[in-house]
Amino acid sequence: MRRPPREQAAKPSGPRINQRIRVKQVRLVDDEGNMKGVVEINDALAMAAEKGLDLVEIAPEQRPPVCRLMDYGKFKYEQKKKDQASKRKQHQVQVKEVRVRPKIAEHDIEVKVRKARQFLEEGDKVQINCLFRGREMMHKDLGIKVMREVCSRLQDIAKIETKR
Repeated sequence: MRRPPREQAAKPSGPRINQRIRVKQVRLVDDEGNMKGVVEINDALAMAAEKGLDLVEIAPEQRPPVCRLMDYGKFKYEQKKKDQASKRKQHQVQVKEVRVRPKIAEHDIEVKVRKARQFLEEGDKVQINCLFRGREMMHKDLGIKVMREVCSRLQDIAKIETKR
């Protein structure tokens, strides 16, 4: 019977911290942002332990790598909050369509306006179409009246781009 292949240990994501930093010297920045200069790794780890902070590798590609004294748990928490906030701001604006008819009841207009208002509050654009069927085309004035009614109810939250 064949043995299943061994899985590779996943590389830890994010910057290296404390004992995972495997160099002899680091360029140290303290918790207040002051540059301490090039320091032995053992001295930097001792400073971090003395202050109750973590030694975090900020710029691993530089020689010697730049490390900073900080509370890594707090740093990760703040980074996660920033990522969530930027994700929320990345809303794709869509054009939502609301269809009305020339002979629409008052309550139905209220429902359509409420739905359009919800779309606008979510940051989407709303396109309102008036659909005519058959002989309704003879009474375009009813359609125009309905469109004006809907626009007047939404003008406090929306900017009307085109009127046709």
